[in-house]
Amino acid sequence: MRLHVVNPNASAAMTEGIARAASAAAPPDAAVTTTGAAGGPLSIEGPVDGAMAVPWMLQRIEEAERAGCDGHVIACFDDTGLDAARCVARAPVVGIGEAAYHCATLIADRFAVVTSVPEALPVLRGNLARYGLSARCAGLRAAGVPVLDIDAGTPEALAAIRRETRAALETDGADAIVLGCAGMATLAATLSDEFGCPVVEGIAAGLSLVGALAGAGLRTSKRGGYAAPRTKAAQ
Repeated sequence: MRLHVVNPNASAAMTEGIARAASAAAPPDAAVTTTGAAGGPLSIEGPVDGAMAVPWMLQRIEEAERAGCDGHVIACFDDTGLDAARCVARAPVVGIGEAAYHCATLIADRFAVVTSVPEALPVLRGNLARYGLSARCAGLRAAGVPVLDIDAGTPEALAAIRRETRAALETDGADAIVLGCAGMATLAATLSDEFGCPVVEGIAAGLSLVGALAGAGLRTSKRGGYAAPRTKAAQ
């Protein structure tokens, strides 16, 4: 099974970190390739960055499709360009946000999300509503730390994430934590041990789900909303 993980931003360091996390989380029978969307923004922190990233990310997905990839994971918690990616791909496409939410609902009654910056909150709130999972989310909390600082693992970033994790459990009443940034992948086990609760990170969740879909022989429907885009001639 050949799986493709795409980082929709242009940060080479973040792509390398995602690749390490993907390698550790890959299903036993999977060969994983990780790509970055060179040309897009260096990080995705809100709707403008997300919109700028989509064309570059779609190129990586189309390239992986031509190479015979069996499934794709979009490694941005905003699920950047997810619908568009499903339109251009035959193989299943999973966003790490949607994957993490669904996994959390299978192991906890209510979960909370700890993400990077406040600009991300409206996007995540909208995604939860669209996925029908708003009622299962006890809270959305932003650590107030830029994505690239999280990826770099600065002490300030780690302290802020720990602070918001504690508040999500003690104040919001969450039973599990969902880490709302691909750069947080390496923190899941440490936070789970420290706080004594499940901590879900999206890269592992995404690879697990896309591997299951591909292994079951399921492919993206080309009827209705995920139909391939029509070829258009200039007028």
